[in-house]
Amino acid sequence: MFTINPCAAGCGRPSISGYNLCFIHQANPEQEYVRICEYIEKNPVIKDLCVSGMRFENVNFLNHCFYGCNFKEASFINCNFSGVKIRMSFFDFGEFNNCDITKSDIQFLSFAGAGIHGCNFSDSEIVHVNFGGASINDTSFNNSNMYNSRFISADINKSTFVNCNLKRVHFANAKLNGINYKSSNTAEALFEVEEQ
Repeated sequence: MFTINPCAAGCGRPSISGYNLCFIHQANPEQEYVRICEYIEKNPVIKDLCVSGMRFENVNFLNHCFYGCNFKEASFINCNFSGVKIRMSFFDFGEFNNCDITKSDIQFLSFAGAGIHGCNFSDSEIVHVNFGGASINDTSFNNSNMYNSRFISADINKSTFVNCNLKRVHFANAKLNGINYKSSNTAEALFEVEEQ
């Protein structure tokens, strides 16, 4: 599991892997972005990476494995996560826009407070994942196993959970608008939806 080393500039953010400063306080953030992207490209299995606050655009994470990584407050725009395997990693308060996360195997992750817009998680294993307080729009989870995941206090709009395993999925206090659950086992999910 990654170690959180505070930024030497004193801002309280975690320093990124390989340095004693957070991404914001890097002297050359563009160079640091290239270094991290090249590292990811060359290493199909990545452990203990901390890249909190970085912005990734059009990056290919295809078929990579991530274990115990910190992507807190990171942004992902038009990124390809298809076929990824991710365990015990954090994406809290991150942003995902138009990302392909299909055929992924993601377990024991946290997307707490994240913004997820126009993404596709279809045909995935999404097990024990925390989406608490997330804002999710126009996103597909179709044909996925979502066992014991949490959407507590999430705001979910125009998204689909078609043919999903929703056993023990918690939607307590979630705001749900325009959701399609066709052919999913909603009777085994836990709904305590806030009144609109």
